[in-house]
Amino acid sequence: MQITSEYDYLSQMVPHHEEAITAARQLQRSERSDMRRLGQSIVTTQTAEVGKMRDWLEQWYRQSPTPSPSETTMPDLSRLSGDQLDKTFLQHMIPHHMMAIMMSQQVLRHGEVQHSEVAAFARTVRDDQWAEVRTMRQYLVQWFGEESVPCMPRVPGMPSMPGMTPGPHMPGTPGMPTEPSPTGT
Repeated sequence: MQITSEYDYLSQMVPHHEEAITAARQLQRSERSDMRRLGQSIVTTQTAEVGKMRDWLEQWYRQSPTPSPSETTMPDLSRLSGDQLDKTFLQHMIPHHMMAIMMSQQVLRHGEVQHSEVAAFARTVRDDQWAEVRTMRQYLVQWFGEESVPCMPRVPGMPSMPGMTPGPHMPGTPGMPTEPSPTGT
């Protein structure tokens, strides 16, 4: 997914968040309280963020096309239960969150932000979802073993993935500041 403007970021992030909300609602059926809390947190946070983004799109980009769903990355979880529900959710939500992190980083790095509110929002999405990725990865390793984790760069303090090395493109990896710089990079 390539972000070329602030409008592009907002219009792609709305359906991306809506897909996460739909999937996270399924965690109400999880047998694990940690997963139910994670799902509720995603639903609450991202529902509020969708409202904010829709308001900005209406306020600043009224003449532009309304956001429409893009490629689906989350499977239908409605028929899954127990370990299968939790494991499938985690294995798909990690890359889903990584996509939102990359979209946020793109809009910040390429100077495409026209409103300070969107810059602050993109930093929050990037940082909050990175924290959730770390949590979800820990859950996968703890409950299903390291082999269940989708391929990701090594994160300090977490078990490594064979053949994966950290790079300067991921927050929280060696060479990357753990706190974002004022420019958002």
